[in-house]
Amino acid sequence: MSPSSHYVTCAGREIHYVEWGGGPATVVAWHGLARTGRDMDELAEHLAGRYRVICPDTVGRGLSQWSPDPHNEYTLAFYARIAADLFDALGIESAHWVGTSMGGAIGTVCAAGIAQPRMKGRIRSLVLNDNAPKLAQPALERIKAYAGNPPSFASVTELEAFFRTVYKPYGWLSDAQWRRLAETSTRRLPDGRVTPHYDPSMVRQFTDHPDDYALWEHYDRIDIPVLCLRGAESDLVERETTEEMLRRGPGSRGLARVVEVPGCGHAPALNVPEQLDLVGGFIDGCEHAARAAA
Repeated sequence: MSPSSHYVTCAGREIHYVEWGGGPATVVAWHGLARTGRDMDELAEHLAGRYRVICPDTVGRGLSQWSPDPHNEYTLAFYARIAADLFDALGIESAHWVGTSMGGAIGTVCAAGIAQPRMKGRIRSLVLNDNAPKLAQPALERIKAYAGNPPSFASVTELEAFFRTVYKPYGWLSDAQWRRLAETSTRRLPDGRVTPHYDPSMVRQFTDHPDDYALWEHYDRIDIPVLCLRGAESDLVERETTEEMLRRGPGSRGLARVVEVPGCGHAPALNVPEQLDLVGGFIDGCEHAARAAA
């Protein structure tokens, strides 16, 4: 099933998204910090036979507009505002949410409804792909170091080699998947060299708003089913944090589940059958339970 590419204005910025499939229920699949919505291709294709799947590029990433106001707009609160406008523009009353890393944090903020009240009650279930309400500081420093200073290369082949190194913790990807990741993550500079397809200023989220990812207040408000996938070798999400997630918020209400994904660090690529079946099965279960209760 082939996707379609679209653009929509959200919070005053042009946002690009890819849409897959169709059906009465919607899944929003949101990518990680320095990535694009095309990272969700395998998951979207897996779900497209029974769901409408929306995969946005966050402002400052991929084909979405870069922010002219990095200090105020590269924040979780502004991303949640974009999500609310996206839901309204696409006529999405509610959706299941799958978020990798930053995408999971945006989903947490949306589901809590504190920073963006328009999203309260519109997230039906939440998959946090190697994301948690507390992140390990050394890993954050590592991410800041590489994301804020993206390298440039003479060729796409060299850029792909860089991606294969820096994203090795994603786990297994086929050669074709690595090539697609590179080709959908590349922009050419004025001097003809190529570099990752994002605004380096997006890293100001960490320097200007150092507590933006401290989300226990938001997580504790969540009252929907939550599946947390932790890369077994993740340096960003610590096992002690996922254990606390099972004691707090949705975990304290029996709504949270944590699964460790072997062979991955930060973050599982959601591209192999075991991971796709895990996420798809969780969403299907939530959807069926909601229909039975209706």
